[in-house]
Amino acid sequence: MADNEPTPAEQAAARAKEQAEQDALPYKWTQTIGDLDITFTVPGNFKGRDLVVDIKKESISAGIKGQEPIIKGTLPHAIRPDDSTWTLSAAPDNTKLVEIHLDKINKMEWWAHVVTTAPRIDVTKIVPENSSLSDLDGETRGMVEKMMFDQRQKEMGLPTSDEQKKADILKKFQEQHPEMDFSKAKIS
Repeated sequence: MADNEPTPAEQAAARAKEQAEQDALPYKWTQTIGDLDITFTVPGNFKGRDLVVDIKKESISAGIKGQEPIIKGTLPHAIRPDDSTWTLSAAPDNTKLVEIHLDKINKMEWWAHVVTTAPRIDVTKIVPENSSLSDLDGETRGMVEKMMFDQRQKEMGLPTSDEQKKADILKKFQEQHPEMDFSKAKIS
């Protein structure tokens, strides 16, 4: 373990602190690589006209009319407002659930927070669901699968796909030219 790497106890403490910060928010949020969903509850007698939801390319404001917004601020990354929506539906405990769906423009980036003033999460700890790979177009899916393969290879101390390709080319070249000395050859 490198000197600057946190110990397992420090990592656990950081995750616990992060979870406590997220639990303290007046809303809940989840994300996939392509979109982000925010939810919060309001009293059960509320209707859509009792809410104010303003979704813009780089900002969001949502809450009850005449009150401080439940969520308000600058988004860390741009979204597509025309493909972003919100709904109000009955929840089991006599409340209503406000659900806001944001469509990310950059579908290759995890968000550390919904608004820039909110506590951040460690996006390096996000483990994407494999099933969501099928939602990606062919080229993007291939790139993500290659990145995942290369990451697994590095973790096991094995060559990445690019390093393996270079090694294979060198080996083929060596076989075609047995008269050459490759003992000091370096692959970079």
